[in-house]
Amino acid sequence: MLRIGIFSNLSRISIRMLRHYDEIGLLVPESIDESTGYRYYSEAQLLLAARIQAFKNMGFGLNSIREIIRNCPDSRTMRQYLLNQQSQLAAQAAHIGDQLQRIEDAILQIGKEESLMKYSITLKEMPERQVASLRAIIPAYDQEGLLWEKMMRELAMQQVPLPADEPCLSMAIFHDSDYKEQNPDVEIQLPVQGSFRSTGDVVFKREPSMLAATVIYQGSYAQLSEVNRAIAEWVRDTGYQFDGPMFNIYHVSPSQTSNPDEWVTEVCYPVIRA
Repeated sequence: MLRIGIFSNLSRISIRMLRHYDEIGLLVPESIDESTGYRYYSEAQLLLAARIQAFKNMGFGLNSIREIIRNCPDSRTMRQYLLNQQSQLAAQAAHIGDQLQRIEDAILQIGKEESLMKYSITLKEMPERQVASLRAIIPAYDQEGLLWEKMMRELAMQQVPLPADEPCLSMAIFHDSDYKEQNPDVEIQLPVQGSFRSTGDVVFKREPSMLAATVIYQGSYAQLSEVNRAIAEWVRDTGYQFDGPMFNIYHVSPSQTSNPDEWVTEVCYPVIRA
């Protein structure tokens, strides 16, 4: 039998943690001297200690490790535990990768021009136009591509020609009155020429002209918050007020290039004179 200090050295687990493992029933001493209170471990328990450390190094919590040790009689069950943990860690890694990218973007912005004047706000009259429209609730804003895929399939079925000689007005309109972390209400529009039959999803309609405060910028969508702030300050300072849902016009979109530095987006807010 091994006293707790020796077992600690051999297992490379601190005495404090060994006592905690005892309290939660994860690694219980083989025996405890009733007169002295000393904890004694068997040499065979070094294998269990090693398994616990291995699971900790794979990111399992102590409650999960205790469950695995108690309920894992065969390799098939163990494999399922490991696959589940692998899936969870992959999701965490993707989330951390996104956070690291945001940090990198922030670092790159340090030292650059911080004034909102780097965004040129233009008051623009959007012309009346005939459009193909598709509006739906989607899982998240970054799933907007689902709408474009569906629209293009349905336009192809009717052989709808897309005008090549008109300004690019392919756009996404965000109808919610507030920011939605999930299930936003998004409408996409493409300009078309001629009359066509509406389907269950795609509607052909005439959109009226409108006045909008707009900013054209190049780069990733991580700049949207700063662009929105610039427009909000411009609206405040010029005596206009917001008059409808914001929309984006995609001059160079992710469907044309996978490089975010090459994307060109026009952020638009309908306005009226206050």
